[in-house]
Amino acid sequence: MEKDPATSLDLIWGLEGIAQAIGRTVRQTHHMLSTGKIPAKQVGNRWVIERSKLVAFFLDPAA
Repeated sequence: MEKDPATSLDLIWGLEGIAQAIGRTVRQTHHMLSTGKIPAKQVGNRWVIERSKLVAFFLDPAA
C-alpha cells in the first residue's frame, strides 16, 4: 500500500521554524530565503520547506 504524499510530507513552516532548523537567526534566514540560497517556497506570507529537502541541501558538497 502506498502512502499519500500529502500526508507523508514533513514541512517546516515560517521563518522561525526554518531558522531554528538550520541554527541561524530569523534575520539571516530571511536573507537566505529571499535571495534564493535556501530552496524554499513562499505560500502567502509564509515560507515553507520540506525537511528532507532542507537536510539534502545542507548535506550537498556544493552547499
